[in-house]
Amino acid sequence: MIERETEGIGFFQFPALSAFPRLRHGIFTRRGGCSQGPFESLNVGLAVGDAPERVEKNRRIVSRIMGDAPLVFIRQVHGKTVLTYDPMGPEAASPAAGANREADAVICATPGVNLVIQTADCQPILLFDPAGGAVANIHSGWRGSIDNIIGETVKEMEQRFGSRPRHLIAGIGPSLGPCCAQFIHYRREIPASHWHYRIQPHYFDFWAMSRDQLLGAGLRENHIEQSGLCTRCRTDLFFSYRAARETGRFASVIGLAADNGPTTHRYPR
Repeated sequence: MIERETEGIGFFQFPALSAFPRLRHGIFTRRGGCSQGPFESLNVGLAVGDAPERVEKNRRIVSRIMGDAPLVFIRQVHGKTVLTYDPMGPEAASPAAGANREADAVICATPGVNLVIQTADCQPILLFDPAGGAVANIHSGWRGSIDNIIGETVKEMEQRFGSRPRHLIAGIGPSLGPCCAQFIHYRREIPASHWHYRIQPHYFDFWAMSRDQLLGAGLRENHIEQSGLCTRCRTDLFFSYRAARETGRFASVIGLAADNGPTTHRYPR
């Protein structure tokens, strides 16, 4: 990944995704915000115990760096539901209706909004269809990996926007690496069909699993980029639940630049 800085705020970008001028994306670090204590400092998670006013300020920072477009949040629940952002839907018209939309991936073809996934060890996975102009942001924890939320998201992009998997470009963001993905009770947590990703007696390579799921969904191998950054090892850069149970969430963002100025619609949580 390419490390960048704007207004003193650090974030990472994938080289392949950076090649498209109308695409905005960024994997933000934990640095540059206003939160304190275990949430220091660019925490965007409202449900982790941080002061809401600080979280809202941090979210405004992320929005500003990403072109002042509204941020689209979903209520992540470690499932495999894929939400299609609809600028004419009830959630866009009523912020209260969008607050309880449970999903772990969100797709969109609307310019002027930025899709956000919040993580602290789980995998954020960005998808872009340069041919059709659709984007997706995926929250894939170990449960989501087992349920193949990646494949579900690609399938939904095909159905909703006509995206062809071979055109998609993917970026697998910083997350728990095979060095630290320890599952002592893997025999009852992880199906035997996934045990070939076990690299040590109790350690799993979920990065390889995601790559295989992207390939299985029809993506080209040279269209898949991986950060190679383990959040548990790099707590100087990222929040990690494995390293500190009380911690924040960093933002992974993707969206299309507005054609005629940013829309005001969003899912508020």
